[in-house]
Amino acid sequence: MHRFANPARFLRLGAAIMPWSTGVAVLSLAAGLYFALFASPADYQQGESVRIMYVHVPAAWMALFIYTSLAATSAIALVWKHPLADLAAKAMAPVGAAFTALCLVTGSLWGQPMWGTWWVWDARLTSVLVLFFLYLGHIALNNAFDDPTRGARAAAVLAIVGVVNVPIIKFSVDWWNTLHQPASITRLAAPAIDPAMLRPLLLMAIGFTAYFVSILLLRIRTEILARKLRTLRYMQGAEAPAPAVAGERI
Repeated sequence: MHRFANPARFLRLGAAIMPWSTGVAVLSLAAGLYFALFASPADYQQGESVRIMYVHVPAAWMALFIYTSLAATSAIALVWKHPLADLAAKAMAPVGAAFTALCLVTGSLWGQPMWGTWWVWDARLTSVLVLFFLYLGHIALNNAFDDPTRGARAAAVLAIVGVVNVPIIKFSVDWWNTLHQPASITRLAAPAIDPAMLRPLLLMAIGFTAYFVSILLLRIRTEILARKLRTLRYMQGAEAPAPAVAGERI
């Protein structure tokens, strides 16, 4: 793990991965959208509105996956003091918040024709909204202190404590009576979904995941370069001679 603590080594690794992850993202999303819009059938109950599922469900998966990764990265930063773990956590939080917001918006668009309302305080919906606030809290704490180390530590504690919400989201449809439908894909039995619908769903999930990898690597690289720039400015300021005081002999 500490082999990649060196920023230069990490940047070389990221530069090698990014073209592949970007290519996978573009191809998977293009194929997924094609199958979702033109090759998959309409649902016999939901009609054409079921096509929102191909964005909503992968966005929900990514929201949970990124927050779990955020909590794991925060634990690594707190326990092992990995120098890049804080940067990775800071980089992935806004991406996770964007996927969570996309999940909430598409869920409302899907819920209105199905449930007759844009929002209900359903256990699944409410817990996902809490997840969105956890992401926002992590971003706010990272930027709330003059000392970046204090902000990163406070944000890491919040991420670790907030991970308890992830299983609540996952199992909320099993623990409580909710309007939200139960799992159709991640079941021990065969997925309760037609293969024509499963194909674009999985392609969109692969595309979103590859997109996340590319954006994460790009954001970490930006954070590393910004930190180097701040260090150079600090060193230049420390080396600059003090200004002469009026009346002082030079």
